[in-house]
Amino acid sequence: MAFTTRPEIKGTFGMVSSTHWLASQAGMAVLERGGNAFDAAVAAGFVLQVVEPHLNGLGGEVPIMLWDSRRKKAEVICGQGPAPAAATIDRVLAMGLADVPGTGLVAACVPGAFGAWMTLLRDHGTWRASDVMDFAIGYADSGYPLHPRIVDTLTMVEPLFREHWAASAAVYLEAGVPRPWQVFRNRDLAATYRRLVESDGDRERQIEAALHAFYRGFVAEAVERHCGREVMDSSGNPHRGLLAASDLAAFAARHEDPVTCDFGGWTVAKCGPWSQGPVFLQQLMLLEHFGLESLDFLSADHIHVVTECAKLAFADREAWYADPDFADVPLAALLSAEYGDGRRHLVTDRASLELRPGRPGGREARLPTRAVQQVSGGHWTGTGSQSLGAVRGDTVHVAVADRHGNLVACTPSGGWLQSSPVIEGLGFCLGTRAQMFNLDAKHPNHLEGGKRPRTTLSPSLVLRDGEPRLAFGTPGGDQQDQWTLEFFLAHALFGLDLQAAIDAPMFHTSHFPSSFAPHEAHPGRLHVETPPGARVLDELTRRGHEVVEADRWSLGRTCVVGRDPETGVLSAAANARGAQASAAGR
Repeated sequence: MAFTTRPEIKGTFGMVSSTHWLASQAGMAVLERGGNAFDAAVAAGFVLQVVEPHLNGLGGEVPIMLWDSRRKKAEVICGQGPAPAAATIDRVLAMGLADVPGTGLVAACVPGAFGAWMTLLRDHGTWRASDVMDFAIGYADSGYPLHPRIVDTLTMVEPLFREHWAASAAVYLEAGVPRPWQVFRNRDLAATYRRLVESDGDRERQIEAALHAFYRGFVAEAVERHCGREVMDSSGNPHRGLLAASDLAAFAARHEDPVTCDFGGWTVAKCGPWSQGPVFLQQLMLLEHFGLESLDFLSADHIHVVTECAKLAFADREAWYADPDFADVPLAALLSAEYGDGRRHLVTDRASLELRPGRPGGREARLPTRAVQQVSGGHWTGTGSQSLGAVRGDTVHVAVADRHGNLVACTPSGGWLQSSPVIEGLGFCLGTRAQMFNLDAKHPNHLEGGKRPRTTLSPSLVLRDGEPRLAFGTPGGDQQDQWTLEFFLAHALFGLDLQAAIDAPMFHTSHFPSSFAPHEAHPGRLHVETPPGARVLDELTRRGHEVVEADRWSLGRTCVVGRDPETGVLSAAANARGAQASAAGR
């Protein structure tokens, strides 16, 4: 029997799994009070903005995968905001920049998270906006215990805040760097939330009023003023932002059809190629004929084959993925059986050290050309989130299942406290997702106004026999569709329950360029949690992998909910890594 850190939770009423215990409890409280899965997800999502401000915020973004039992289909809500209309390659180059910085205001896209949460609530939920946001308002106003990782982040960026980002210092360093587990308040953020939902209209009118206040009202006006100021960023020089109130006014979160593929009797649904989601599907297509289930779990053969298929799929991400509203992404060809057959032979017994995108439909691949991004020295080296990976932002997740058959997986991110200054008086930061664009005009994912950056955020919904079975996701940037793939394979092919599949040792490759500035790549590098043991690691090294032995509980933060349509039993599991994620249910 596989080792588990905690039991897989089972019940018939409702399940919530998220990356913070307070968010999971808020979501569960909504279910207990008669809300559905979508109401609960929205409540948990706003709590995550408060209690994990180094990982997501009101100025960030969120992709959402859902199954609404009334509509009986998988759907996507795209909460990824686009680049400002003024964002062009020439405009960035004229600033003296060789690439979009990883911090500051130049990298800000339209904040899409609020629009997506309100769209989920309006179109699928049952509660009023003021009611679902009441939990977040309470924690922002009355306080919450500050996780030590937030304190570590604030310690690293303290010089930056004090010298350059005064509004951030006013919120987070009012009485010096806070202590771990200190009760911390963000009353400016609480006031912003209250102002957004102050309308007394009926449910839908209150939601529409909140959307208007954010995208056409006081928030949009404050964002434009904020971006009109020069702000220090990781280039070592101050720059104004490009985001204007008109960019927010033009935005609306929208429903989209997911991209799907079948694998061993399962159907996996992901967001489109404006996310990295299709790499999960490409990996499944490549793995389908390797007989992975016949290999020993986490053997050298298992890890090698999965890693080599990941390298091929992510190479295609680098060459082809982009906002399909702006680029001709050959997604059908990339996910075709013929294309997978043509790529599969590239997997040999040796670790590849090349980045090898394919030629879907006979088209020539183009990898982006990038300048070597310089980061200013001196004091900035220790405080810029771009130059110091320890303070680079990450992501959160929430997944919910209810007794009505609804499932939802949400992966909020961006608006990190350490990557962009607080907007004065509002208590939150803008995102920096535009760093995922490149300045190569011939590449599909080059910077353009109104275009969505190809993000790393990637929630998953899995069906079997046309019925939703699993909703899951993880923080982790480029690793999201490696860690969640390994979780899914452990469950679907090797029969581990949800908790055991999460707890199993994880691995990933950093072979391909990072999506985050300065876009470093480490060809052949393979990160493996211990165990699986010295013999496995030695064999992987013999095959040419540069093996980096990671701490046992360091890779992945997957959260999942499940549903058995035959019995009505719901299940949930959460990751013990990081000592934060929590599942609740009954």
